[in-house]
Amino acid sequence: MALTIKLPRADRSLESYEVAPARGFPARTDRPLNRVAYAAAHMVADPLADNDPWLTPAIDWDRTIAFREHLWDLGFGVAEAMDTAQRGMGLDWNASLELIRRSLTAAKARGNALIACGAGTDHLAPEDARSLDDVIRAYETQVAAVEDLGGRVILMASRALARVAKGPDDYVRVYSRILSQVRQPVIIHWLGDMFDPALAGYWGTNDFPVALDTAVGIINDFAAKVDGVKISLLDKDKEIVMRRRLAPGVRMYTGDDFNYAELIAGDAEGHSDALLGIFDAIAPAAAAALAELAAGEEGRFHAILEPTVPLSRHIFKAPTRFYKTGVVFMAYLNGHQDHFTMIGGQEGTRSTLHLAEIFRLADKAGLLRDPEEAVWRMADVLAVRGIEAV
Repeated sequence: MALTIKLPRADRSLESYEVAPARGFPARTDRPLNRVAYAAAHMVADPLADNDPWLTPAIDWDRTIAFREHLWDLGFGVAEAMDTAQRGMGLDWNASLELIRRSLTAAKARGNALIACGAGTDHLAPEDARSLDDVIRAYETQVAAVEDLGGRVILMASRALARVAKGPDDYVRVYSRILSQVRQPVIIHWLGDMFDPALAGYWGTNDFPVALDTAVGIINDFAAKVDGVKISLLDKDKEIVMRRRLAPGVRMYTGDDFNYAELIAGDAEGHSDALLGIFDAIAPAAAAALAELAAGEEGRFHAILEPTVPLSRHIFKAPTRFYKTGVVFMAYLNGHQDHFTMIGGQEGTRSTLHLAEIFRLADKAGLLRDPEEAVWRMADVLAVRGIEAV
């Protein structure tokens, strides 16, 4: 008998939707990869904590670390304490540092599994930043904290810097100071304002060519201190232009959750590695696709990964900053957590129709690990929203 569920449509009717059998992507792989691939991992909230969800994060540490083990099993590196984990959007610096500490401990227990950790300035409220020196000290505090734990740094974009900087030269001063001090090469994160409106005008201007000149100039001047740059502007042409200007040995880590398949595959002049939030949600398929690419099977790579792109574009649709809701919803559907509760109550940032479309697109991409369980979990969410789905 076909597995079906009633899903809401925009005209307020219910569609009897037939769910496909499981695609059967492996949950573990040891196949070699020819791309460096980080998944930016989400946090699992503790739904039974007696806290104020909008004010105080309550974290299920066991499930949170278990999800990182899932990513490592699939051959990914973990990009820790990034915006996917609601960093600066519910997860404060103290909780972030505890997350980093626990994840580094777990990585070491696996023989130093690949991990890099976000260091920024989010313990300094932007309105409290009075000078560039305030921003520098804030960066130094977090970089030192990560490095003292033995971690490698992802240098996150700073809301405080975006607020106090007067132009490109101020970015040069701050980044030059921090890069001159780091112990290991870092990944620099250029996060666009579609992800965080407070970062508008980053690098001192809204003019992309000028911003690009500033960013590339800093990176190439400190190439020995930069492992790579993650660009999250959702514009493949901007990424390619920047990729071609990076000094030899500096990686481009795509953060383009709209066009990642073609950017990772690359062209005659190069390719992007990956540091992606969507890899949290599509990890088994992405791992299988990357293994095919490494084996020289680019057609199979695209056949697996291209069906995931409509899902990613839907999850990351405007307002893009709410994409984390879709990422956590996918983890819930696939049994990585037994609830759809998020830090800060952000499970409420997307509509019922949006969640129903995630289910459809995940099914079409073969991403529902256990379709029967996913149907019941989807039905439970719909029931809370007044829909009898099964």
